[in-house]
Amino acid sequence: MKICIYGAGAIGGFLGARLAQAGVDVSLVARGPHLVAMRAHGLKLYSAGNVSICQVACTDSPEELGIQDYVIVCLKAHAVPAVVDRIATLCGEHTAVVPAVNGVPWWYFHRLDGPYEGRRVASVDRDGKQWDVLTPQRAIGCVVYPSCAVPEPGVIEHIDGDRFTLGEPSGEKSERVMRLSQVLRD
Repeated sequence: MKICIYGAGAIGGFLGARLAQAGVDVSLVARGPHLVAMRAHGLKLYSAGNVSICQVACTDSPEELGIQDYVIVCLKAHAVPAVVDRIATLCGEHTAVVPAVNGVPWWYFHRLDGPYEGRRVASVDRDGKQWDVLTPQRAIGCVVYPSCAVPEPGVIEHIDGDRFTLGEPSGEKSERVMRLSQVLRD
């Protein structure tokens, strides 16, 4: 299973480090001094009084990573529209996109029974690009519980929490959610 974390800041870096520690084929998309530090020294994680350093594939060019099984987007919601086309380079026919972002997700009304079924949320997807390019069929919902920080480039401080709640927008159980849930639990 190939997982890309798009946005390796506090939450993305924490998740990437934990997945790498579990032996998952994980890659990180980052930028700036944080990317430079991770390339030079690995990704350092402080958690529960322990320090670990993970050597994780990281880049600022997602197209180098190839098609992924899951792309977990760990950006601020307002930053996602500008990188939709770059995220799309990671997506194949069966790739799931997991927006682990703050606020109401762009896919919120996808497969929601009732009069709002299919309604687009313009406040977070103003031009509809996420809906049109990433498509709501790829979306897996995610609620992020951990609290983390980036005290310096290349370093993640895990403060509290470790749960990521996942689910299909429709509420149904699916194999793709079960597979990712299992990887996150292990």
